[in-house]
Formats: sequence, C-alpha cells, structure tokens
Amino acid sequence: MTLTDLDDAALAARLAYEAGQLALDVRAGSGLTGKALGDAGDAAANRLLCDAIRTARPDDGLLSEEEKDDTRRCSQSRVWIVDPVDGTREYGEARADWAVHVALAVDGVASIGAVALPDLEGGVVLRSDQPQALPPMAARPRFLVSRSRPAPEAEAVANALGGELVPMGSAGAKAMAVVRGEAEVYLHSGGQHEWDSCAPVAVALAHGLHCSRIDGSPLVYNQPHTYMPDLLICRAEWAERVLAEVARIAGSH
Repeated sequence: MTLTDLDDAALAARLAYEAGQLALDVRAGSGLTGKALGDAGDAAANRLLCDAIRTARPDDGLLSEEEKDDTRRCSQSRVWIVDPVDGTREYGEARADWAVHVALAVDGVASIGAVALPDLEGGVVLRSDQPQALPPMAARPRFLVSRSRPAPEAEAVANALGGELVPMGSAGAKAMAVVRGEAEVYLHSGGQHEWDSCAPVAVALAHGLHCSRIDGSPLVYNQPHTYMPDLLICRAEWAERVLAEVARIAGSH
C-alpha cells in the first residue's frame, strides 16, 4: 500500500514510526555524538517526513520545526505539524524519553496525531485512532517536569496537591507518559512551539485526557506565530483541581 492510499491516521503513524527508525539508524551508523548527532538525526527524519507528506498530501499545508515556515499554511484548513526529533539531547544520549511527532491540524484543532517513542522496545507508536484504556491512577498525583528546568507553576501546584515531581525529557515523552499511566499531570509553562504539542495533544485527547492552556482556554494550532506559552495535559479527574490551583497561584502574585 502506497502512502497516498493510507488514511490520515495511518499515514501519521507510519511516518512517525519510519522517521524514528531512521533516526535510530543515524545514531547507530554515523559515528557522531552530541549536538552533531542531534542535528543529523533531526535533518534525516525531517527529510523523510516532509518529502512523504508533500507526496501523499500535496494539497495540505505543512509546518515543521526543521524547515523555514511557509506562512501560506495559515490560509489552509488542513495542516500537518511535525517535530522530527523532539528531545535531541535525549536522542543523543540514547535515552528512551525522546519522540517523533506527526500531527494533522484541521481548522486549528489537533485532530489526528501519532507519537513514536523509538527507543522503547519494539518502537512504540501511540495513535489518535487507536486509543487504549487508561491505566489506573496513582493515589498521589505525579507531575512530569523538565529534567533541567522544572516549571515553577508545576512545582507549586504539585506541592499544593500533595503530588510528586517526575523529571523526564521531551514534551512528547511527557505527554505519552500520562497516556501510558506513568504520571497524572503534565503542566508546562516555559514556552513551546506548535510542533512540540500538536501530535501529543491529538493522541492525548483521543485517550480521554484533558488538554488546554494552563488558564483552561483551548489550544489552537496553525497560528501565524507558532509560539505557545503553556500547556496542560492531565487525567480528566485532576483537571479541575489543577486549573483552580494554577488560577489561585496566579492570583496571589
């Protein structure tokens, strides 16, 4: 079956998997390390993703972290948003907490997504069209935070709700950790771009998770400026309390 024959969800999943495997091949065979390895893996995965999307969906828009932004996308209803290697540091260190993101935003909504976690056994791909039952929650909420720069809001909310912090690498890995039952809350306030969250949000929404800005407003994609200040992905059972605590903390400053 050619790429053109695949439906959007199957296309996203196949490309995320193939880009992840290509990045693994680059790491294994290039002899590179550090930033040079990250750049090479990013570039190779980006070429695969962008060439395939332009071939399979020539009438759709495309936004990639690794390409100059073609702002004509802003007038298009359907726009693919990709992050070839989300978490280049973790990728270079052969850790498991990096990801490949492939998403389709329709009229600004993260509608279809696939997130590959290539360093997990078997090359796991989580898909918006194949949601699984969510695992049981921990009694004490686990908050995913950056390995190096934990968001102050996440620390404060976790403290207020009796939660614990779980350091992890890429945004996609954090979001998928909530889907996989490894944590309950991913609250990020340090700024990201659309490609950091579009595919993870599509997958998380399909699994019944709450996804929004940290003030509760919707996440809107395919904007002229790709910067997104903050993000909340969490189990629905915790959403109201987390949002209320964020508002309380904001109001006290």
